[in-house]
Amino acid sequence: MKNKELAFKLLNKQLENFTIYDADDYDYIAQATDEIWQRLEKTISFVKNKYYNVKEFNPYHQCQYLIFLYLCANTIFKNHGNKVVCDKIYSLYKMLSGCDIYYEVELPDIFALEHPVGSVLGRAKYNNYFRFMQGCTVGGNKGFYPKLGEYNLMFSGSKIIGNCTIGNHVIFSANAYVKDTEIPDNCIVFPSTIEKCGYFIKVMPKDKLNKIFDEFFIIK
Repeated sequence: MKNKELAFKLLNKQLENFTIYDADDYDYIAQATDEIWQRLEKTISFVKNKYYNVKEFNPYHQCQYLIFLYLCANTIFKNHGNKVVCDKIYSLYKMLSGCDIYYEVELPDIFALEHPVGSVLGRAKYNNYFRFMQGCTVGGNKGFYPKLGEYNLMFSGSKIIGNCTIGNHVIFSANAYVKDTEIPDNCIVFPSTIEKCGYFIKVMPKDKLNKIFDEFFIIK
C-alpha cells in the first residue's frame, strides 16, 4: 500500500508542532512502523468504500488517518508500554478528529468509521465488522462494559452502556440506547418513548442484514 513514508512523515511533523517531541518518541514510532502498517493494510483491505483504496492510503482523508493514528498508539502501547508517546498520539487524533478512542481500547482487526466526530469508544469487547458513525458512545456502568458480537453497526447518536451482551448482525439505529441488557442476533434496535427500557427490537433475516454490512465491508 502506497504512502507509508508520507503517513509517518506527517505524523512526526504534527507531533513536532503540537507536542514536546523528543528522540525517544521518534524511536518508538520507528520501531513499530512495519507492524503498524501491516495492521493498517489488513483493516483497510476489508473496507468497501469509494474513498478507501487498499493500494494507496490517503493520510489526508481524516477517517483513514484516524484509523492510522489509533493503530500507531495502540501498537506502540502493546509492544513497549510507553504511555508518554501514546498519550501524545492519542491527544493528536482526538484533537484532529473530535473522536475519543483511547489507545488501550482494543478494536478488532476489521472495523470502520464514518464521520466519527463526537464518538467515544470505551473499554468494551469489540469483534470484527464493527462500524460506527458520529456521536456514538460505548462505555461502562458500575465497572461493567459491553461485549459486542460480529457485524455490529452503530448509527449516529446510538449508545451501548454497561453490562450489555450484543449479538451478531445487530444494527443500532440513530439515537438507540441500551444499558445493562442483552440484545439477540439478527436484529435492529430502535429508540422508543413507549417501552420502559427505552428501546424496541425488530428481528430481521440474516441475509437482509448481511446486505447492509456488505455495502461497506468486503466479507471474506
